[in-house]
Amino acid sequence: MLLLPALMLSGCNLVLLNPAGDVARQQSDLMIASVILISLIIVPVLIAIGVIAWRYRASNERADYDADWDHSTKLELVVWAAPLLIIVMLGAMTWIGAHQLDPYRPLTRISAGHPVAANAQPLEVEVVSLDWKWLFFYPKYGIATVNELAAPINMPIHFKLTSTTMMNSFFIPSLAGQIYTMPGMQTVLHAVINKPGNYKGFSSNYSGHGFTDMRFRFLGMSQQDFSRWVAKVRAGGSDLDRKAFDQLSKPSRAVPVHYYAHVDADLYHHILNRCVDPGQVCMDKIMAIDANSIRAAHGSDADKALSGNPSMTAPAHDAATN
Repeated sequence: MLLLPALMLSGCNLVLLNPAGDVARQQSDLMIASVILISLIIVPVLIAIGVIAWRYRASNERADYDADWDHSTKLELVVWAAPLLIIVMLGAMTWIGAHQLDPYRPLTRISAGHPVAANAQPLEVEVVSLDWKWLFFYPKYGIATVNELAAPINMPIHFKLTSTTMMNSFFIPSLAGQIYTMPGMQTVLHAVINKPGNYKGFSSNYSGHGFTDMRFRFLGMSQQDFSRWVAKVRAGGSDLDRKAFDQLSKPSRAVPVHYYAHVDADLYHHILNRCVDPGQVCMDKIMAIDANSIRAAHGSDADKALSGNPSMTAPAHDAATN
């Protein structure tokens, strides 16, 4: 009976423990190491509970009983020193790992023992979460896709992410940890996929009644297959301008994969800065106007204040990540 769950799970692919991307692999190693360290406290305690309950049960007359016992230096040393040491190790490990795996930090390696080449150019992908679908821009190739994402293996990927109406969470378990998308804000994620495959992607943050259909496929390909995929998008895609985006952004569920062969070059910028519709003033222009007004009113003191507040001079806010 105890082996039955293991047999039932033997055919499952526990993606979080066996991911195909190096960032997700490092996150998996960090989780496994954390569980092992915590188990060094939990497992002995659970064993001790059983041993003590059995050894000192009422019917066991051979167990020693010391009514005057109140202190043991050896026991106190074990009870306090061992957990303290484990907590220090766990804290150091997770602190270092969290900074090394910061999604805003560019990759320094493709996989263990394989650093990123000095002249390597990452694949730029701009991600927009809509109701309830995903839109992916490839600025280098001038194309876009809906609910399908592709990337060459062993190539750094630089994601820029935003949203149209509500907060979502971009998550490809095989690639990297989840990261939020928010209207008028931009988050950043660096990742790499190391094995070819067809992987699941979805939103891991509830965003309304179409949330369950907000799923897409992530295709890890060789460079040759990726070039053929780009050619397929260009051959079979339509145009994506502001008018087409207005139709696409309307709430819809279970949207099939769609390709756009020609994309308005500034469309992602307008989505991020909340100025897709004609007549709307972009957020970055509003912030620039505000910054210039402050400078005109306060002179050099304003420059010092603005230099300490990058959000007043940046084209769009960068959002904090989870």
